Amino acid sequence: GKAKYLFIYPFVKTREWYLLTQFTRQGIMDEHIYVGNKYPSVKLNTTYCFGIDDYEFVVAFETDSPDDFLDLVQELRETEGSRYVKEDTPIFSCVAMSIEDVVKSLGC
Repeated sequence: GKAKYLFIYPFVKTREWYLLTQFTRQGIMDEHIYVGNKYPSVKLNTTYCFGIDDYEFVVAFETDSPDDFLDLVQELRETEGSRYVKEDTPIFSCVAMSIEDVVKSLGC
């Protein structure tokens, strides 16, 4: 993306999540989508890795406004779906820069 900041973190859901019906899970996810749409400055990317990694999926948020990202995450943690998150760390906070700037920042 073109945003200045990228926040990435993996998720693992609880076993209870998978005991819910597909209809119930979709309703819970619809609430997440509703909350996410309140923050148009934050672009969400989800990658599912269930069965091929230690995590079930990885979420990446792109934004030029870290404050909006923080507000979004706080609001998401107040939703029903948050009850079914077993693990959501580590969080990687990234700043966009050119390859040349990355190399310079490493002192090379």
